[in-house]
Amino acid sequence: MARKSAIPPSYYGEPHKFDPTFRGPIHNRGCTDVLCCVIFVIVILGYIALGTVAWMHGDPRKVVYPTDSYGQFCGQQGTLNANKAILFYFNILQCANPTVLINLQCPTTQLCVSKCPDRFATYIDMQYNYRRNKSYWEYYKQFCKPGFNDPDKPVAQVLRDEDCPSMIVPSRPFLQRCFPDFITRNGTLTVANKTSFKDGLGKTRSVIDLRDAANGITSLLDAKEVGIKIFEDYASSWFWILIGLVISMLVSLLFILLLRFTAGVLFWMVIFGVIAAGGYGIWHCYWEYSSLKGNPDSDITISDIGFQTDFRVYLQLSQTWLIFMISLAVIEAIIILVLIFLRNRVRIAIALLKEGSKAIGCIMLTLFYPIITFLLLALCIAYWAITAVFLASSGEPVYKVMSTLHDCKYTNLTCDPETFSQSNVTKLCPGSQCTFAFYGGESVYHHYIFVLQLCNLFVFLWLVNFTIALGQCTLAGAFASYYWALRKPADIPPYPLASSFGKALRYHTGSLAFGALILSIVQFIRIILEYLDHKLKGAHNAFARFLLCCLKCCFWCLEHFIKFMNRNAYIMIAIYGKNFCASARDAFFLLMRNVMRVAVLDKVTDFLLFLGKLLISGSVGVLAFFFFTRQIPVIQEEVPSLNYYWVPLLTVIFGSYMIAHGFFNVYAMCVDTLFLCFCEDLERNDGSPSKPYYMPPGLHRILKKN
Repeated sequence: MARKSAIPPSYYGEPHKFDPTFRGPIHNRGCTDVLCCVIFVIVILGYIALGTVAWMHGDPRKVVYPTDSYGQFCGQQGTLNANKAILFYFNILQCANPTVLINLQCPTTQLCVSKCPDRFATYIDMQYNYRRNKSYWEYYKQFCKPGFNDPDKPVAQVLRDEDCPSMIVPSRPFLQRCFPDFITRNGTLTVANKTSFKDGLGKTRSVIDLRDAANGITSLLDAKEVGIKIFEDYASSWFWILIGLVISMLVSLLFILLLRFTAGVLFWMVIFGVIAAGGYGIWHCYWEYSSLKGNPDSDITISDIGFQTDFRVYLQLSQTWLIFMISLAVIEAIIILVLIFLRNRVRIAIALLKEGSKAIGCIMLTLFYPIITFLLLALCIAYWAITAVFLASSGEPVYKVMSTLHDCKYTNLTCDPETFSQSNVTKLCPGSQCTFAFYGGESVYHHYIFVLQLCNLFVFLWLVNFTIALGQCTLAGAFASYYWALRKPADIPPYPLASSFGKALRYHTGSLAFGALILSIVQFIRIILEYLDHKLKGAHNAFARFLLCCLKCCFWCLEHFIKFMNRNAYIMIAIYGKNFCASARDAFFLLMRNVMRVAVLDKVTDFLLFLGKLLISGSVGVLAFFFFTRQIPVIQEEVPSLNYYWVPLLTVIFGSYMIAHGFFNVYAMCVDTLFLCFCEDLERNDGSPSKPYYMPPGLHRILKKN
C-alpha cells in the first residue's frame, strides 16, 4: 500500500490551471507597487538634491591639494602658492608616523614650497655662513615663513616664533609632501650618504631618528616606484591590451554563435578541453619541480625571499611549482568528481543550454544589453564617488592645538591661528602649535556629514541593485516571449527586447525598486558588520568576535538567498505582470514544487558556463603570455619593452574574464527564464491537441524523465 505524503498538495501552493487565453507574457498590464515607485522617485530626487548641496559646499581641491598650517592649498593656480605644490614640515622629527603626516596632524609648522631641500643645513650654520656668502640665506629662506627676511634675528627668537625651521634635511616629494631621502647602502640606512646630522638645537641625531619619525615611508616610496613602473607598462602596452580584449570579445561572440548550432558538442569539448589543459598544467608543473629539485638556489622558500615585484624570481623556486601542481591537481579532481557524480544532470543542463542558444539566436540583441547595464552602473558609481568627495571636502578650515607635551590639556582643542600667539596656551604648553586639522563647521549640515555619507552609500546600493534588476527583468521578458511562442520563431512578437524594457520601466519600476530595496538593506547591514569587524580586530573579547562572525555568516547567506529569489521574482513579473510579493511567492512555490529540477539548474548550469568563461579567458591569457614574453618569433619585434610583463598579462586575463562573464550572464538569465517557463508549461498543459506544450519535444523528454 502506497504511503501517503506528510506534506499536503497545497503546501507549496496550487499549480496554475489551464488558461486557454494565456499566450506568454501578459500584454494588458497595470502598474505594480506604486507606493514603492513613488518612494523610489522621491529618493532619487532627494539624492539629486544631496549631490547639489554637496557640490555647493564641497571643494575637491581640499582632496587634490595638500593644505599648509594656514589652510591654504599648495599648488593651486591663481594663488600665491601656485608654484609651491609641495608641503614642507619644519621639524619632521616631531611627526610620529606617516599616517599622521598624510592627515596633516603633525605638531609642527607646515608650509608650501616649490621644491624639497637637497642638503643638510641648520639655521645656526646658515646664520654663521651668511656673513660671508649671501647665497646661504637665499637658499634657506625658501623654507621659512613667507615674508620673513631677517637673517640677523636671534636664533632663539626665530625658533620661538617658528619663522624658520631649525634644520633641513635632504628630501624628496611623495604624496606632494617632503620626506627624508632614505637610501640603504651596504645594509646601512643613510640620507645623502650620512648616518648622522645636526638638529639645529645643539644635538647630533642619527638617521635612525628620521626613520622612526617617518616609519614606513621607505616602503611607501618603494611602492611609488613600483606604481610608476606599472604606469609606464600600461602606457607602452595599452594598444596590445586593447587588442587582447577585442580578441576575447570576438572569441566570446564566436563561442556563442557556435553554441547556436553545436551546443552539445561544444560544451563537451569545453569540459574535456579544461580537463586536458589541467592535466597538461599538472605535468608541466611536475616537470619544472623535478628540474629545480635539488638545486641549492631553488630550494629557498617563498617566505625567505619575501615580496618581489619581478615574478620571474618565484618561477626559479621549486616550491612555487609544487604549490601550482597541488592547486591544479585539487581543481582537476573536483572537476572530474563533479562530472562523474552529476553526469546525468550535466546532460540536462546541456539540453537547457541548447534551448538557450536557440533563444539567443532568435533575439541576438540580448547579447549587447549588458552594455546598457554597464553604462548605467558606471553612471551610478561616478555620481556616488563625486558626491562622496564633495561631502568629504565640505566645510571651513578647522584649526586645533598640537603639542609634543603629553600632559598639555589644550591638545586637540580648536584654536584661531591669528590670535594663538597671544593666548596663554603657548605659555602653558611650550612649543605647541595652532595647526590646520580638517575641514568642518558648526552648522546642521556639517554636523550630519557622516549621516549624509551613509545616505549616499545606501542610495548608491539601491540604484545599483535596481539597475541590475531592470536588466534581469528585461532579459526575462524577451526570453519568455520566445518560450511562449508556439511556432518558433514565427510567433515571437516584434522587437521583444525593446518591448520588454518598456514594460519593465513603465509598469514595474515599483516592483523592481522594492526587490532592490530589500537586497540593499541586507548589503548595507553587511557593510556595517564589516566595519565593526575591522574596528574589533584588536579587541580581546572573544564572545563579541564570535557573535560578529556568526552575524556576518548569516547575512551573507541571506544576501545570496535574496539574490536568488529576486532573480526568479523578476522572471515572474516579466511573465505575469504581478507585484513583487506575489511574484516572489509564485516563484518560490513553483521552485519548491520542482525542487529536484532546481538542483539541476542551480549549480550545474553555472558550472558549465564557468568552464566556458575559464576556457576563453585562459586561452586569451596563454596567447598574451607568449606575446609579452617574446615567445612568438613572427611578432617578437613588436613587443614593447616592459618592466613587469605580468602587468598587461593580468589585465588581459581579468578583462577577458569580465567580457566573457558579461556575455555568459545573458545565457544564465536565458536558462533561468526558460526553466521557470518550462515548469509553468508542465502545470498548465498536458501535451494534448487542446493543451499543447510550448517546449520542444527533446527538452520535454529529457527534463520530464529526470
